[in-house]
Amino acid sequence: MSLKQVPLHHIHQQLGAKIVPFAGFEMPVRYSSDLDEHNTVRNAVGMFDVSHMGEFILKGEGALDLIQRVSANDASILFDGKVQYSYLPNGRGGIVDDLLVYRISATEYMLVVNASNIEKDWNWISQYASDYALTMVNVSDDMCLFAVQGPLAAKALQSLTPADLESMDYYTFEKTDFAGYANVIVSATGYTGAGGFEIYVSNHQAEGVWNAIMEAAGPFGIKPIGLGARDTLRLEMGYNLYGNDITDETSPIEAGLGWVTKFTHDFIDADVLKAQKQQGIPRKLVGFELLDRGVPRGHYELTDADGNTIGEVTSGTQSPTLGKGVGLGYIQTAFSKPGTEIFVKVRDRLLKAQVVKPPFVKKS
Repeated sequence: MSLKQVPLHHIHQQLGAKIVPFAGFEMPVRYSSDLDEHNTVRNAVGMFDVSHMGEFILKGEGALDLIQRVSANDASILFDGKVQYSYLPNGRGGIVDDLLVYRISATEYMLVVNASNIEKDWNWISQYASDYALTMVNVSDDMCLFAVQGPLAAKALQSLTPADLESMDYYTFEKTDFAGYANVIVSATGYTGAGGFEIYVSNHQAEGVWNAIMEAAGPFGIKPIGLGARDTLRLEMGYNLYGNDITDETSPIEAGLGWVTKFTHDFIDADVLKAQKQQGIPRKLVGFELLDRGVPRGHYELTDADGNTIGEVTSGTQSPTLGKGVGLGYIQTAFSKPGTEIFVKVRDRLLKAQVVKPPFVKKS
């Protein structure tokens, strides 16, 4: 199967990015170094091209009812311009995908899904759509998405739009003029914990918007940022990555997604998940920090002091901000309390760690 390219692939090549396969796309993993790009976003402002992400438009009187059926969070509380984090239960206790729900109006919503799951999510939601009065359009191939992240993002972008970026609440968005284009979605969201915005544009606007952002934000030190830094930034926040920390085989209650599992409406797997919440679960997804020197990686064993296996690492890295190893992993519930001493098995060594509640780094 041939890999797809984002519309600005040629720009990333010109910028000297290292291009790697990711989620069915050729994507820039870094332009300079992961460490430099990570620190740029934490301390100033950087821009990711994440146009591989998927977008579905749901329009019609039945749009909200469909969303309520297939997603676990309660979208009925949304108002125009509000964004919600949610997930799609898979009908057997696992997770189809996690996603963002954008309320454009009472009868129009945009769902933003992970690139690796676009076809899977579309097929999953479509099987229920025929029960409702709505049209559903997959606009993933027609849209580009730029994530401008960092504490200086609002100041760096303000000259490009009449929207008051500093006053936008987290997880809200506006359709507004941006860089000379009308009806651009500017969303106060992101996957870094560093603050900033995500900019949704049509493909024909993409190059003009990218160049305008780089020019306007130049005095603020903006740099293009690759997927390598995106991963360390999200991990410092303890944000789940689909395919690593959550999958079709992981329970959302085990994964700590009880906060977006709202039993105020009837949705797929509601009874199963409610029972898990009431009865308790055998394992939990936890954060941990290494006390010994070392770097945790996915699939490393988590053990007790005697070397008995009690869990497994799902995501791990050397935190550039903290200068130590941090990670996420599923662990037996008895060992899940913050402060509990555990060990990460790296080859034949047991490295001491302790359970901590993410985020590992305070949000900007």
